[in-house]
Amino acid sequence: MLRTGAVTVTIKEIAKKAGYSQATVSRLLNGDPTLSVKEETRRRIIEVSEQLGYAMQTKHIVLPREVAVLDVIDPGDHLQDAYFNELRDVLRQSGESQRMNLTFHTDVSRLIAEAGHYDGFITIGAEVIDNDDLRRLHDVLPYGVFLDTNPAPNLFDSVQPDLSQTLLDALDECRAEGMNRVGFIGGTGRIMGMHEYPEDLRLMAFDNWTKRLGFDTEGLIYIDGPFNVASGQKLGERIIADMHGDLPDAFIVAADVIAVGVLQAFNAVGVLVPRDVSLISINNQPISQYTSPPLSTYAIDQRELARTGIYTLAEAISSRRTVRHHVFLSTTLVERGSFVRVYR
Repeated sequence: MLRTGAVTVTIKEIAKKAGYSQATVSRLLNGDPTLSVKEETRRRIIEVSEQLGYAMQTKHIVLPREVAVLDVIDPGDHLQDAYFNELRDVLRQSGESQRMNLTFHTDVSRLIAEAGHYDGFITIGAEVIDNDDLRRLHDVLPYGVFLDTNPAPNLFDSVQPDLSQTLLDALDECRAEGMNRVGFIGGTGRIMGMHEYPEDLRLMAFDNWTKRLGFDTEGLIYIDGPFNVASGQKLGERIIADMHGDLPDAFIVAADVIAVGVLQAFNAVGVLVPRDVSLISINNQPISQYTSPPLSTYAIDQRELARTGIYTLAEAISSRRTVRHHVFLSTTLVERGSFVRVYR
């Protein structure tokens, strides 16, 4: 029994109005994972409970059962896609453990056409989705969560690694070792809301924090091309040609795939990491353990991304909220051989 002011809502009342047994209603609203009911039954009970105010009076969150996954991973460079491919597998495992039915879509138009089959959706991948498609999707399926990206903050929720804090953490590591000349290596821009920016979010954070903290970054920012190994190798070759041996104390690299290419370019001409320059990267992909030297990189907890994404979607659906939530998760430095502590 629950009370709001002078109004008391009971499981019995919900069961009577919905037309189902009290036991079924109670088990469903309390998130019993062993309960097996038809989708129309589940939706009817949730609808009635919301009409009577149950969802507003309790902290119980009913996990959605029918969830679409909008999979917008570009099937190109396998190493470039490894991060999102792993995230896809983690999300699938998390959904299965919660007895959720996940249906994967690669075409947003098809998802829009079939929106009535789903309670909400979760999106993985960094491919650009047309703004008009995002608005059409919101019209038919207003509850959605983007994992690792945030292309439509006014329309959908998101769960992302806190990359601004990650860049600050990396700079703090450099400062703690007495490093002052620090550069940045990255790829071309990503989406910010409904706008395209030439700078990646990591570069924007780097530029902001280095100015505030007084780092010397003159001529040390290298940005070009997509996030892949080939771009990293070209940037590494450009750095070698420009620096003429006058390398900075360290480079912060936007992603492991770029760092792999940079290391290839450096190794080819005898630039030794970390003797000649230190590298700190982001993502902690499996390949980072096997480079020469192994990469020091910030790990993004993908299981926490998936878990928080599922919870955020469930909470939005249960509360029928229209205010969007954007959750930022911290990252953790995994120290390996590319960042040497030689200044202490």
